[in-house]
Amino acid sequence: MNPDKFQSIRWVLVETSHPGNVGSAARALKTMGFSDLRLINPKIKDIAKHSEAIALASGALNILESSEESSSLSTAVRGCPLVLGLTSRDREFGPPALDWESARTLIQETVMNHGEVALVFGPERTGLDNEHLALCTHRVWLEANPDYPSLNLAQALMVCAYTLRERLSEAEDLAMLANREELAELADPAAVAAMLDHWREGLEAIGYLDPSNPKKLMPRLQALFARSRLHKEEIDLLRGIAKQMLLRK
Repeated sequence: MNPDKFQSIRWVLVETSHPGNVGSAARALKTMGFSDLRLINPKIKDIAKHSEAIALASGALNILESSEESSSLSTAVRGCPLVLGLTSRDREFGPPALDWESARTLIQETVMNHGEVALVFGPERTGLDNEHLALCTHRVWLEANPDYPSLNLAQALMVCAYTLRERLSEAEDLAMLANREELAELADPAAVAAMLDHWREGLEAIGYLDPSNPKKLMPRLQALFARSRLHKEEIDLLRGIAKQMLLRK
């Protein structure tokens, strides 16, 4: 089994409250052969060093020690053409929705073509909000009891890690499933978000967007561009249009 495939997956925990969940996540990742754990704005600073996290990590202390804690989700997903936000809640806007089975296929294609993937998990109590999902290419849900679809954070991560290990292991001898050049040219969500900020400024400059009454224009544009899977050169094109709008201010 090629371990490089497993190193291409980033496991990103956003605003985690409980140190025990971080420790349990580290243990789950090590058990399934993954190691890249990112901690974004945890409620407790240096949460990976907390005694409860260390206790529940058991033999996965090295995963905790190598985890990256930062304040920027944008930085954590930079360079990833595929960013999956795990949440069971439907949204009016935001990135396209996928079931986990379809998501695993996309992950398989991306990893086999040497692309980086980020799996983003939200706060225990509220899950991912719309600002977090704006940095995701897809919103993903796990099939569960419709009357009670809630999973503990560490449980959800373990389900994903186990089933993803299965899929990546099965793909060991398969031919590439996607065009490598096409994948390399996809823009990451951080670049799309920055372009949207540029467009918001431009639309305000030409009077098309009223900042005091924006309605749902920007969420609709965000959803449109998320469905489009923009390429890097298209980001440059759209930024050029925004620049021209600002010049008319």
